[in-house]
Amino acid sequence: MTRPRILVVGAGFAGVECVRRLERKLGADEADVTLVTPFAYQLYLPLLPQVASGVLTPQSIAVSLRRSKKYRTRIIPGGAIGVDLKAKVCVIRTITDEIVDERYDYIVLAPGSVTRTFDIPGLTDHAFGMKTLAEAAYIRDHVISQLDLADASHDEAERAARLQFVVVGGGYAGTETAACLQKLTHAAVKRYPRIDPALIKWHLIDIAPKLMPELGDKLGSTAQNILAKRGIDISLGTSVAKAGPEEVTFTDGRVIPTRTLIWTAGVVASPLIATLGAETVRGRLVVGADMRMRGQDGVFALGDSAAVPDEAKGEEGAICPPTAQHAMRQGKHVADNVIATLRGGATTPYTHKDLGLVVDLGGTDAVSKPLGIELTGLPAQFAARGYHWAALRTNVAKVRVATNWTLNAIAGDDFVRTGFQARRAAKLKDFEYTNAYLSPEQVRAHVDGTERQD
Repeated sequence: MTRPRILVVGAGFAGVECVRRLERKLGADEADVTLVTPFAYQLYLPLLPQVASGVLTPQSIAVSLRRSKKYRTRIIPGGAIGVDLKAKVCVIRTITDEIVDERYDYIVLAPGSVTRTFDIPGLTDHAFGMKTLAEAAYIRDHVISQLDLADASHDEAERAARLQFVVVGGGYAGTETAACLQKLTHAAVKRYPRIDPALIKWHLIDIAPKLMPELGDKLGSTAQNILAKRGIDISLGTSVAKAGPEEVTFTDGRVIPTRTLIWTAGVVASPLIATLGAETVRGRLVVGADMRMRGQDGVFALGDSAAVPDEAKGEEGAICPPTAQHAMRQGKHVADNVIATLRGGATTPYTHKDLGLVVDLGGTDAVSKPLGIELTGLPAQFAARGYHWAALRTNVAKVRVATNWTLNAIAGDDFVRTGFQARRAAKLKDFEYTNAYLSPEQVRAHVDGTERQD
């Protein structure tokens, strides 16, 4: 008899924790485990703003999945673009652009999320995202290049426009991105004697009435005051009406001349979920508390793409937020449930009480709420960095991050850009490949055609 085939889609927090747990708990001959991911590393997303600002190097938060020799999971380098639940086939586009079918007995869907965009004229053509390692590295290059280009320009209007930066999104990603990059430009401009530091202006806007409302009024206001004292202009109840190559129009009518629009206004479930033609909640696949898909045999989903009931809240209809701490714990728990199903046992519901929130604003500034305790300043910074450091999966990653933090604190930044700007400009639409997915009908037609050929 052939061994059961377990297919895990996605190498984020949820997918990797699931795979590692399966490898540790399954016998060598008990099942074959396969992981589908376009990149053979796990990205520690919460630290992307520090990569963009140069505090951390890109490889320090990209934890290799091929480093250990003891792991036996087969990695398919590519992205899942459709799933036929009836035929138990996952359609994959490999990195060589080949379409292949991967059959499974059990599938764990953890494809994560993509940047949430709206039908705003020019947005995907002119905005940058902050969701991938490539985007973070590219934004750093872009921001430093704006200082270089402003320094070289003889046109006062162009110089002023290049030194204005707009970040959309008042959540953790947007707030940390604006805070960390403002620190970068504030330090870098000292090396440009021809540039007036007063010309550098950062704008942080969000449609919500409060900054990071999950932190509570007190810490949210503290974070807002910290940013305002640094000179960051914060506009709440505001969004982007139109984006162009040289200016951004806000919904309140203001027009900001700028060459830098960074969009971090939330995330939505991976387009892969739509290929299933199944029930969703705000785009996230409906699953039970044990993360099994209703009415399907051997289908599990978790992380940002699944509406996992939040049992710890005790509120009807509450679902787990798309955070790293939930994804990591769901990954381990779903692995246990897959093993239980494979062995004929019973699955158990996922329950986890939120441990709190940490926000690193760069330097010695931070606001944190671990276990409900409100912290600011150095204690908050210690809690934020301590949490991130502990959450890194390998000792190698922990050493790299700690070394980067120490070196940056002692020596500062060299403000080096790597030359991405010599290439064609890459914007939000160029990084996440959201046009690669199939419709449910296309998936069915593809699988039926392949089966006829066989």
